[in-house]
Amino acid sequence: MSIRRALDGLYGAAAWMAALFMIGTLAMILLSVGGRLFDFHIRGTDAYAGYCMAAAAFLALAHTLKRGEHIRVTLILDHTGPRTRHALELWSHAGGLLFAVLLAWFSARLVWQSFQFNDISQGTDATPLWIPQLGMAVGCAIFAIALAEEAVAVLRGEKRHSREPGSEPVRSE
Repeated sequence: MSIRRALDGLYGAAAWMAALFMIGTLAMILLSVGGRLFDFHIRGTDAYAGYCMAAAAFLALAHTLKRGEHIRVTLILDHTGPRTRHALELWSHAGGLLFAVLLAWFSARLVWQSFQFNDISQGTDATPLWIPQLGMAVGCAIFAIALAEEAVAVLRGEKRHSREPGSEPVRSE
């Protein structure tokens, strides 16, 4: 199995996990609404909906990046020559990679500290916080890997998934 296929599998698995957490968000919201309608209460549904939503957002980052679906402001890039465009692409990928690595590092550190201090949520659910924080940390680490892969591709001059200059962007009306 090549590294390329393994990374694609990692990004796909993270996307599937994000989808499952989105379903978890829906389930928690439906339980909360149903509880109000039928006069029962399940502790922590609001908190768990938030945990699921955060995990879904961070786990989907890498897959979204690799499909070229992240928002890119190309106003300047579309009006530069190939050499300047390449330099700006390298600069933006280096900055993004630095940010992603720092975010992954501090997210993992937060998980570890929450585990060490046995930190629990303030809500009625009293969940150990390292459990919901783990989704964010894993998502950030996978995103940093995806950004590193993209930065290497730009450095090599390989074609990326993003929109080419002059092509029509996707519009939603």
